[in-house]
Amino acid sequence: VSRDWSSDVYSSDLLKHMSKTLLVYLHGFRSSPRSSKAVMTGEGIKAMSIPEHYFEWYCPQLLVSPRESMVMVEERIQHSDADRLVVIGSSLGGFYANYLAEKYSCKAVVLNPAVRAARELAPHVGMMTAYDSDEPYDFRPEYIDELKTLQVEKISNPSRYFLMAAKGDELLDWQEMVDFYPGANHLVLEGSDHGISEYSNYLPQVLKFIST
Repeated sequence: VSRDWSSDVYSSDLLKHMSKTLLVYLHGFRSSPRSSKAVMTGEGIKAMSIPEHYFEWYCPQLLVSPRESMVMVEERIQHSDADRLVVIGSSLGGFYANYLAEKYSCKAVVLNPAVRAARELAPHVGMMTAYDSDEPYDFRPEYIDELKTLQVEKISNPSRYFLMAAKGDELLDWQEMVDFYPGANHLVLEGSDHGISEYSNYLPQVLKFIST
């Protein structure tokens, strides 16, 4: 039975003590925790922590295998002593965030998410390198099947989601993103790009959604 992380309201007794939120950031395909959005978000989260409400930052290097990535992340979630869980995902990480948000009934911030990751990544099967290193990256055909098993077909509670979608995304269809999250909190950017190069301008809105 999955733990229900949906409660954002604490009893008066609990408020007298320190509460804790586990913040999981999931980077994109061939990316890393060193990506600019991950670094900026981590700095913002750490600055937001106060003694009464501590934010635990978890931004792992995801594995090439989608299944193994989720096993790793879920192990951290299940062993956390946090009162609350929030996930943030960029691109492929947004796809993973959908899966985790539905499984754990938690809030999710999705940044130009690949809502149909198996379809988007099927053409990329084969050898490549990570974006910020020369490390070989073997994306195998079976990983597409693993992505299919993680596919969320429909979100169950739109109010738990905050979507940031850029019309200028050169890799993914922003309209498909908007259609996938009906009724959710939407921030649609005119122009911009897949990496959301102006992300720092919108980080305060992300942090506000996380903290409320």
